[in-house]
Amino acid sequence: MGRSHGHKSRDKNKASLPQVPKNMKSDGQDVEFSKEMADGADLEAMARANAANQRVRNRK
Repeated sequence: MGRSHGHKSRDKNKASLPQVPKNMKSDGQDVEFSKEMADGADLEAMARANAANQRVRNRK
């Protein structure tokens, strides 16, 4: 019927934002860390982060 030529999609980001392949996504852990240089606060923060990750995995 010819209607598709004049209508634009409502979501303008859908056409302009590309999808990123899974192998190019980062897991958010891009910081280098040395356990030899870590102090007590660093080790405690690592333990808390690992515990939080375990809780998230157990929910799924």
